[in-house]
Amino acid sequence: MTATKASTGTRRIRAGRRTVEIGHPDKVLFPGDGITKADLAAYYRTVAGVMLPHLRGRPLMLERHPDGTRGPAFMQKDVPDHFPDWIHRAQLPKHGGTVTYAVCDDTATLLYLADQACITPHRFLSRADRPDHPDRLVFDLDPSGDDFTVVREAAHGLRELLDELELPSLLMTTGSRGLHVVIPLDRRAPFDDVRSFAHAAADVLAARDPGRLTTEPRKKDRRGRLYLDVQRNAYAQTAVAPYAVRALPGAPVAAPLAWADLDDPGLTARHRTLADAELLLAENPWHAPPRPRSLTKARRLLSAMVPNGEKTP
Repeated sequence: MTATKASTGTRRIRAGRRTVEIGHPDKVLFPGDGITKADLAAYYRTVAGVMLPHLRGRPLMLERHPDGTRGPAFMQKDVPDHFPDWIHRAQLPKHGGTVTYAVCDDTATLLYLADQACITPHRFLSRADRPDHPDRLVFDLDPSGDDFTVVREAAHGLRELLDELELPSLLMTTGSRGLHVVIPLDRRAPFDDVRSFAHAAADVLAARDPGRLTTEPRKKDRRGRLYLDVQRNAYAQTAVAPYAVRALPGAPVAAPLAWADLDDPGLTARHRTLADAELLLAENPWHAPPRPRSLTKARRLLSAMVPNGEKTP
């Protein structure tokens, strides 16, 4: 993969069989940091090998910042007419019609999205061929304040619960405020069943530490507690993609972690940034992910934990 300058205001990057033009490569997207569109494209080119396995086959929602992070931004679902034909698409139903999503299956597409000032791609938790059956379940650990200790401890507690349910899990920062705990699934269960299971598991975890954890979606009802958010586990909902850059000062990255990283008291949701591309490649803690699991046994185990003999959905 090589990059060359073309005419003034354009940079060409070779990616496989395609050449992607980055228009206005010197345009500053992160004004407080001097990070340019060329820097964004270079980051995504560097991490493409580890990032693309988490994007391939998945519809994307594109978070675009054409005037940089201090300008207006928008979330784009439908693929614009000007996107090249070689970018893969997935047309999926919505109420009253359809949406045609972009699908990022190769490095060239990732670079093209960077050229379009897509700072952050958000991915479906299912693949386009079976959009109603997720292969990822996500718990979003969303703190009410800036104390990351409670996030680390909540992640430890969640992992313990998932171990009891015999569900291997993966950990990542969001690059924003909290952590995501991700469970690979075998795609047998539809979204409704997966979301019901996630709600029930979050309720069990919150009951173990009600002073610090909550499942209340309304902020006024959380009373300073960490929110165990499972709302992303639904059709057409998205979660930030692993290795995605966030449109925040310093260009933090949603970075995969090893579970041992939770023992670092200096860990934060923004501990890796766009400048850490080579370090992210060297770390690569998800290089051997667990095999996808069914929720059938976990549902039975969880049911035995629910107070008063209530049944999990």
